[in-house]
Formats: sequence, C-alpha cells, structure tokens
Amino acid sequence: MSSSDIFLGETIGTAVLILLGGGVCAAVTLKGSKARNAGWLAITFGWGFAVMTAVYMTASLSGAHLNPAVTVGIAIKDGTWGDVPVYIAGQMLGAMIGAALVWVAYYGQFQAHLTDPEAAAKDPIEGPGPVLGIFSTGPEIRNTWQNLATEIIGTVVLVLAVLTQGLNDSGKGLGVIGALITAFVVVSIGLSLGGPTGYAINPARDLGPRIVHALLPLPNKGGSDWSYAWIPVVGPLIGGAVAAGIYTIAFA
Repeated sequence: MSSSDIFLGETIGTAVLILLGGGVCAAVTLKGSKARNAGWLAITFGWGFAVMTAVYMTASLSGAHLNPAVTVGIAIKDGTWGDVPVYIAGQMLGAMIGAALVWVAYYGQFQAHLTDPEAAAKDPIEGPGPVLGIFSTGPEIRNTWQNLATEIIGTVVLVLAVLTQGLNDSGKGLGVIGALITAFVVVSIGLSLGGPTGYAINPARDLGPRIVHALLPLPNKGGSDWSYAWIPVVGPLIGGAVAAGIYTIAFA
C-alpha cells in the first residue's frame, strides 16, 4: 500500500465511522430527532454497524485500521513503524470530517436542542455541554484511575480481537467476514464495558470530534471537557500496546 492510499483510506474510513457513530448518538440525543431516547442498544449497534461499513469500504485501500490504537498494536506486532504517522494523520482528519458532517446532517436538531431553555439550564456553560456526548466520550463517575483502566481494558479486547483474526483458519485470514466480526466485537464492548466511560477505545474517535465540538458555532454548547480528554487518548494507546504484548506472548 502506498502512503497516499493509506492516508486516503484512513481519512474516508474514519470519516464514515464517525459520521455513522456520531450520527446515532445525535439521533438518540437531540430534540426533534425521530430516534430520540432510543437508548443504549441503539447506540451500541449503531457504532458496531458504523465500524462494519467503514471497514468494508476502505479495507482494500489502507487495511482499515481507523484507530490509532489498532495502528500501534499492529506496528508493535509486526515491528514496522514507517507508516504509523500517515495512518494517524488520516484517522484524525477523517474523524474531524465525520464529526462536522454529523453537525451538518443534524443542523436543525442541534439548533432546536441547544436553544431549549430547559436544556441550557441543566448544563452550565463552563462544564461539559449538553451535546458533547454526541462528539466525544465522558465518564458517568469521574475517577481517573478507573476511567483510564476501563479504556485500557476495552481497547485490549478490541485490538486483541483484530490481531487474532484468522488464527482459527490456518492463518489464511477471514477476508470480508473479518469486518463483521470486528463490528460484533465493538457491539460487545459497548454493551459490556461501555457504561462507565462511553467506550472511546479509539483516540481519533474521541479527540478529533472533541476539537470539532470546540470549534463549531453551536449556541449554549458548553465546554469541551479538556480536563478529561487525555484519558480516551492515553488509555486506548496503552490498551493497543498491551494487546500487542499479549499477542506476542500467547499467539505468535
């Protein structure tokens, strides 16, 4: 794969991932959405199908990492780091594009939700805003070590599942079915481990949209919670490295 293919594939794939994943969060959250209050099951399956769609779409271009933690895990496993910056650059750009597209698709709903006096009263302007959860994650209970550990554990499961794909098929790989398996892994992580922090398990998925939230001209949007922002970046990167270590010890 050339650097241009990698960058293009990761940009397109991560943009689609965030458009569909952030889109289901917007659908469930925003006033004026037909899917409002659809619940956690809708969010977890929405994110799973977002992963499946993005991977199917771009695997032939870049391998569809779509996640710096996956990129780091594969780099540690294979010992190749040359393309890592290209992967991460594409992932970050794609995540920001996807988040901006969510805003475009739900523009009227954002306006209706954020100009609702009741919603504005519940969310002080200096704190995490009433729509920040559409763009990025946040903990239900703020406990630094627990929040960090939750992100590490969830990412270990994800990256180890990615690294071990195909081992039950004589090393031949799973082909296109691998995208479906990864999607179900993401759904499983969301259902089982997503409750404490919202399961970022992907630094680009959280940081890129958080930057877009900070930049968008949204009324009464509140803060972007930068004091928490390092956890969904550092935790998944540690998790990706730990998963690669487990793979090397147990499977290689």
